Amino acid sequence: MKVHHIPFQETGYFSSLIGDYLDKNSKLTQFYGNFPNLEGFKNQITLKQASFKSKSRAILAESLFKQYNKLDINDLTLNNIKLLEKDNTFTITTGHQLNIFTGPLYFLYKIVSTINLTKQLKTQFPQHNFVPVYWMATEDHDFEEINYFNFKGKKVVWDRESSGAVGRLNTKGFEDIFNVFSKQLGNSINENYIKSLFENAYLKHHNLTDATRYLVNELFGEYGLVIIDGDAIELKHEFSSIVKDELLNATSFKAVSKTSEKLAENYNIQVNPREINLFYLKDDLRERIIFEDNVYKINNTSIVFSEQDILKELTNFPDRFSPNVIMRPLYQETILPNLCYIGGGGELAYWFQLKDYFSKVATPFPILLLRNSVLLITEKQLIKLGKLNVTLKEIFNKQEVLINKKVKEISDISIDFSQQKQFLQEQFLALKELAEQTDKSFIGAVHAQEKKQLKGLNNLEKRLLKAQKRKLSDVVTRIETLQNELFPNRSLEERTRNFSEFYIDLGTDLIPMLLKALEPLKLEFSVIEY
Repeated sequence: MKVHHIPFQETGYFSSLIGDYLDKNSKLTQFYGNFPNLEGFKNQITLKQASFKSKSRAILAESLFKQYNKLDINDLTLNNIKLLEKDNTFTITTGHQLNIFTGPLYFLYKIVSTINLTKQLKTQFPQHNFVPVYWMATEDHDFEEINYFNFKGKKVVWDRESSGAVGRLNTKGFEDIFNVFSKQLGNSINENYIKSLFENAYLKHHNLTDATRYLVNELFGEYGLVIIDGDAIELKHEFSSIVKDELLNATSFKAVSKTSEKLAENYNIQVNPREINLFYLKDDLRERIIFEDNVYKINNTSIVFSEQDILKELTNFPDRFSPNVIMRPLYQETILPNLCYIGGGGELAYWFQLKDYFSKVATPFPILLLRNSVLLITEKQLIKLGKLNVTLKEIFNKQEVLINKKVKEISDISIDFSQQKQFLQEQFLALKELAEQTDKSFIGAVHAQEKKQLKGLNNLEKRLLKAQKRKLSDVVTRIETLQNELFPNRSLEERTRNFSEFYIDLGTDLIPMLLKALEPLKLEFSVIEY
């Protein structure tokens, strides 16, 4: 195994906002707290230690033991849960939806980033303990986003009706999915393990939460990962005072709207807050809470609460109040002694909208860390790149840009008309000066003629390039084939493929390889040659 690093900003797959964050651009610094470096973590430890109470630690540990009571818990995970009761223990957290069979590859990278950061922090701050946490997004209701995974270019789909929180969905129908998926697998040791893992997760557990917890624990339990489900009444009780404030004062809407307005001066806004950023959660129902006509209405239902009644409902059933994307991060930071959230670019983008809200409710804003991104490449593929004179950085280019660049480089004639265009523009500059001195009415005609001739040169350049592509069709095809292998559907591999495709070849070496390769604080894109 060999690891190559490319700055995120040079891959072309990350927004200007993320680029500015990595560059510590002053336009963005007001929207986050401590930066993800060792000095930042030192400050964050002090901040969180002063604010997180022992009582909250005890409630957290008790809830986690309850959640793990039906699972074969690894000793390291068990010890980590016990450590959470100590005031010198902190969490590093990532979160993700309950995608079927983990969904895209980057799910693994988020968790590996989290585990590796806890190890690095323990080395730097040995007097403290650091626990990796995976937050299961059990209360999400976006079923269409999680009900499939890709395997060798084909979708494996859980096709059923869905309502309410996805974590509460029963696993009915997974027998059919298992049969379809199994037929695409052979009988090697690794392929049989994949079948067994899928079967044990989804055919032997009654809901999606339990199935996902089992699956992730099987993959990462030996590394001490703690898996948490926020859909728990004792944890929701810890959050109830903030929920009450939201119901009565619409605090998140006011704070996030103000921050978003400032952020929108330079960047695209990721999410828009509602006046109440809570759902009502019950059985197979998860619907927005709307304040209208001086009562609280549950959207798409006939359920209505007065102020007194909804506060009584909150007191008696705090688990029926579910935070949306605006409030979920605050819920996480309320119940966990958390230092850092590790997420993708889209996730970090909406976290930047939340800092003022956190300040308003006196909760420390966590460090935000862009997760590791990875391209897995075989030695054979790397050799092919070398023969085509394509660098690792170039392979991230859009396909048309890459092919045009390489065709121009290897052609025996020059297809770059830059000099001719520059010469033409210089000639027309002289003509414009002449028109200015004689008759200004001619300037428009000179501009039009310049535009026409530059367009002609561009068209000629494109026709010559197209002819060279036909002449060099073998090279063009080889570049296209190789890039399509590495970037399925012309997208990052990590956003498309499932880990099972690589497990077939790598087996039990896959996760240890990732753990060895990824450096979360390096803030670069990793290309892993294996």
